[in-house]
Amino acid sequence: MAIDYQCFIEFDSTRSLQEQVREYLVKAILAGIFSPEQALPSCRKLSQQLKVSRNTVSLVYESLLDDGYLTSRPRSGYYLSDSYKNSQEDTEIEISGAEDNSATAAPNWGDKIKVNTHQFPRIVKPTQWSCYKYPFIYGQPYIDEFPLSHWREASRKVIADSQDHGWLCDKVDKDVELLVEQIRTRVLPQRGIHASNDEILITVGSQNGLYLLSQLLMNRESRVGVENPGYKEAYNIFGLAGAQLHPHQVDDEGLKFNSLSSMCDYFYVTPSHQAPTGVTMSPQRRKELLELAHQNDAIIIEDDYDSNSNFELNPAPALKAQDKSGRVIYVSSFSKILAPGLRLGFIVAPEELIYELRALRRLMLRHPPTRLQMEMAHFIAQGYYDSFVRRFRENTRQRWDIINEAVSKHIPYCERLAKNELSNALWLQTPERVTSQMLVSRSAQYGVLVETGHSHFMTSPQESLPTSREGQSISSRPAMTSTLMSNDANRYFRLGFHSIDKELIQPGIIELAKAFDDLK
Repeated sequence: MAIDYQCFIEFDSTRSLQEQVREYLVKAILAGIFSPEQALPSCRKLSQQLKVSRNTVSLVYESLLDDGYLTSRPRSGYYLSDSYKNSQEDTEIEISGAEDNSATAAPNWGDKIKVNTHQFPRIVKPTQWSCYKYPFIYGQPYIDEFPLSHWREASRKVIADSQDHGWLCDKVDKDVELLVEQIRTRVLPQRGIHASNDEILITVGSQNGLYLLSQLLMNRESRVGVENPGYKEAYNIFGLAGAQLHPHQVDDEGLKFNSLSSMCDYFYVTPSHQAPTGVTMSPQRRKELLELAHQNDAIIIEDDYDSNSNFELNPAPALKAQDKSGRVIYVSSFSKILAPGLRLGFIVAPEELIYELRALRRLMLRHPPTRLQMEMAHFIAQGYYDSFVRRFRENTRQRWDIINEAVSKHIPYCERLAKNELSNALWLQTPERVTSQMLVSRSAQYGVLVETGHSHFMTSPQESLPTSREGQSISSRPAMTSTLMSNDANRYFRLGFHSIDKELIQPGIIELAKAFDDLK
């Protein structure tokens, strides 16, 4: 007796009908919906059920025939191929076999896991941030401004050459030479940095670069000076390596030295625009940091996270550009300027260190995807990157002018540490008796999404007493003037302005002001 299959698809208007019909049939075949002995619905019948053209169904059936999912019998129809006739039976065997396992035989993963990842909390961003009318969220781009046509062109250049399939091959620990060359000649000089190809390593974003450095250079004896507030994931990465973190307060000149500074083996800084305050480290403070590192044989890790999204007319050169003794390790990425989903970054460091980092990277992930590296290389080589950067910077200047004016006019009581810094976000302090958590909750009722600032602070001292550079334990802990009380940390919030429609920035700040009025 023939089976009367009933098929239904809730079509997505943003995708092609042919793609969705094929996806539905493949899923049904793999799930064992169709009987091995019965023909699938005819083209006419399936097209009637799905309310699509017979030609669409016919093309899908032919593609499944070519790919080995189906076989065709003249004047009878399409049937499951032998490869998929037994899929349902195999699935049943696997399930029945799984029933033999007792729940008591399952391992206790709590006892086996050696790293407590819960001590490294992440900065939580709402997964549905794009549903807010006014999403002032940092680190997410306004999707419509991504140079999609130029990126497609770069992608076609990679896969169009039938004689060159290098992007399919395993490069073990090597990088795409064209990308390294483009970074060396087109990207780094804009930050005042000159390096050889052997001093550049491609990473899966700047965070991957920080992880590689921490695993290679840090242990429980390492002391790392960090900005407070600062980049939370850097705290987590260095903490995972066992390093002792020494927080340093941030003022209007950047990282501020304290009694712990001379003890640090490493400094992690974001001098171009301090994350998250947006402060640019002053020339005098940069000079002092380089001198301190030289005197104490310390290393500086410079995270230039917004290197090419820096829209100042005359931005200060990277700290690496002033480094004369090879003590600055430069980390950057393409995430902030293009899209965080690309996950492409790079490290610039002495050749000896790059050699070791390359070996460590090989043990972790071998190398970043070759095709992605090649696409980025062509994107830069064809001039698409430079033209996009120019448009991005001009667009960002316009956005900054709008939000700066709106904030000054509608919420002037929110103080800023970096009042005139042209950074990619605004770091603000709420009036007294208003916490950022209260603001987030109230502003959401007006369709406004803002980010709390407390998670960027180190609000408690290190658990173990710091040791001197000679290894002696310090009996009385120095006053950590950089560590803020939690009630102060709870009064900061950040406003990003790239994820929101430009025309909605000012109306969004007006709505945010209403939320403040409710809380006063």
